[in-house]
Amino acid sequence: MNEIVTPTLRDQWIAFRAQNPKVRIRDAAKQLQVSEGEVVAACTGTAVQHLKPEFQAFMERMPELGKVMVLTRNEHCVIERKGLFEQVDAAGRHVGTVLGKDIDLRMFFGRWKFGFSVEDDAATGFKRSFQIFDAQGHAIVKIYAIEQTDSAAWEILAEEFMADEQPLRITVAPAPPALVYANEEADKAAFLEGWAGLQDTHDFFPLLMKHKVSRTYALEIAEGKFTRRIGKESVKTILESAAASGLEIMVFVGNPGNIEIHTGKVEKIVEIPGWINVMDPDFNLHLKTDSIAQSWAVEKPSVDGVVTSVEVFDDAGEMIAQFFGKRKPGNPELEGWRALVGKL
Repeated sequence: MNEIVTPTLRDQWIAFRAQNPKVRIRDAAKQLQVSEGEVVAACTGTAVQHLKPEFQAFMERMPELGKVMVLTRNEHCVIERKGLFEQVDAAGRHVGTVLGKDIDLRMFFGRWKFGFSVEDDAATGFKRSFQIFDAQGHAIVKIYAIEQTDSAAWEILAEEFMADEQPLRITVAPAPPALVYANEEADKAAFLEGWAGLQDTHDFFPLLMKHKVSRTYALEIAEGKFTRRIGKESVKTILESAAASGLEIMVFVGNPGNIEIHTGKVEKIVEIPGWINVMDPDFNLHLKTDSIAQSWAVEKPSVDGVVTSVEVFDDAGEMIAQFFGKRKPGNPELEGWRALVGKL
């Protein structure tokens, strides 16, 4: 009697990729009914090794690598930025920052669970990278080697942070319970009073938590006072207008474990059905416009004057991306940015 041999997850991934070479690993994993992190872990020993979960110490070593490409994504948007790690502060227990003209991150280490060192491998299609995943196996951030990366420093880091155990599988956890909001019970007047008293844009999230309201409901409460609805084509308009005028903007894309920020010009804007893309040498953005359910122009008071943003959300109320004019604390926002948003 012949024994039935079940293909390993690694074999399933390689076979799937051979038949569907253009499908991204995140989407392929869904079709294989596993997480992306599980697919990567299944390739341990060939192109992959597990890293010690010493993520703060690991990130503090990133400047040694020289120029790299950092990728962060959520369900509907991918941001990729090439450059150098400059000021890395990972000492905080929960939140770390990377500040610099190229790489700009806000890292929420409580969400970081699995880390891998990945090497170039034709069979799996993997590229040399360090990849971090959350407890559900969703990608948080990926750091890719490029031509200018210091290969020797990369190898040293991979060796120093290699985990003692190298299993072929990881055990992922169920998704954490969704936040429970008290939208209908919110004191709208008190909330708007708190909004009017904002001193810093970073105070907005604590304001939401204080009143237990979701972000999209907060925008609805403030409609006509601090917010207004705009069309889903607004992202396209912003990018094309900024490219045409040379206006420097800020683009925020994140997931629960990391936010990545691009600050500067955008130049080559490429639209394909359902997507708007930035395809610049050191900055790429891929945003699925079909996923935009709500778009808002938002004004927040600060000690530097009003700060204007454009925020886009999916049909579940999850933020896809945020756009600002280039600014630093202590400086008012660019008049060109405010004018652009005013026309949306």
